[in-house]
Amino acid sequence: MAEDSTARDAEFAARFTPDVGVEQVAAVYAEALFGAAENAGATESVLAELDSLIADVLDRQPEFERLLASALISHEEKVGILERTLAAHGSPLLLRFLKVVSRHGRLDCLRAIQRQARGVYDKARGRVAVELVTAAPVPGEQAEAITASLRGWLKGEPVVHWRVDSELIGGAVVRVGDTVFDGSIAKQLETARQRIIDRSAHEIQSRRDRFGDPAGN
Repeated sequence: MAEDSTARDAEFAARFTPDVGVEQVAAVYAEALFGAAENAGATESVLAELDSLIADVLDRQPEFERLLASALISHEEKVGILERTLAAHGSPLLLRFLKVVSRHGRLDCLRAIQRQARGVYDKARGRVAVELVTAAPVPGEQAEAITASLRGWLKGEPVVHWRVDSELIGGAVVRVGDTVFDGSIAKQLETARQRIIDRSAHEIQSRRDRFGDPAGN
């Protein structure tokens, strides 16, 4: 049943015309994989396998990735390669899914499918991706406190990706989706500086207006 569900959803994905963006195509494949994995009760393990395929295989062997994405290699040849590479170590569900993706010539979307699948999983589990940039590494206890604060603020489970940027003077920059909350000291100083400039410009203009008034008002 899982195979039929995966194939049916992937057939839907295949109806997209070639000019549709890779991320949009990948989103439909990701939904198909997530649905099949949920039905099989193996969501976490299947997504972990897909993560491993990207990190442990494609990242380390770029020529293998180019081979899978190549239009010069037939579907049958790619199926043989997938079976030799993954059959002994991966789950049948993921292997079947990859074969369906190969049949429609979209193995070039594997990285996008992995990203989208993680996004579908996070949304389904109430998880919210957060990027938090600080000037220095955040100690463990402080990191836990920040995560707890984000949990209450977001009304969901934050998945925090910490990043250090030495150019920040202090504070933090938080990105949630397309929204950026800049609380760095550098940003605060720049904001204060701009306010001073704006205030000075306003005062200068006010003085010019007074000097230009014959009544001196």
